[in-house]
Amino acid sequence: MVVLVDVASIESGIVTKDPALSIESLKIRRADPEDCSAIYEIFSSASVYASTLQLPYPSKEYWRRRLSENPESFYNLVAIIDDRIVGIVNLGTFPQRPRRKHAGAIGICVHEEWQGKGVGAALMRAILDLSDNWLNLTRLELEVYADNEPALHLYERFGFEVEGRLRQHAFRDGQYVDSIVMGRLRPAG
Repeated sequence: MVVLVDVASIESGIVTKDPALSIESLKIRRADPEDCSAIYEIFSSASVYASTLQLPYPSKEYWRRRLSENPESFYNLVAIIDDRIVGIVNLGTFPQRPRRKHAGAIGICVHEEWQGKGVGAALMRAILDLSDNWLNLTRLELEVYADNEPALHLYERFGFEVEGRLRQHAFRDGQYVDSIVMGRLRPAG
């Protein structure tokens, strides 16, 4: 199923560095294992994997497996512009853990050429819609590097709040770095 995103609903103030890169044709759909090459390309960028817990030099097979596993509890959505995958968001749920069925953990990544143009906001909007209106999740959580200011601002814009700091949480580029734990409780409707 392809979900069209209304670009007019993306918050104003998004600055496009390259006017040739427009998100007007942005579409979001569920990812397929066949998307592994495009996702591999996104994570092959040093600036992208440095902002995630992924290791450099990913393999296409790793991404094919990751997109194929746990389809009942793991949701991967991709952002597509002009037939090119430019971002991915995932939502992991906990159906086998009775006390955590109400929660989900998210991760998001946008191709370096498309960062700061509204792709991340569109992916967040789509995953929150899935979480709130279809999966009935009441809590979402994520971890983000403490120095990733653009991501922190994006998450705050969508109602995530800082819940804590994990000191020396991950080893990145030769040193330990802190992460911020954020959570979002579904707004009362």
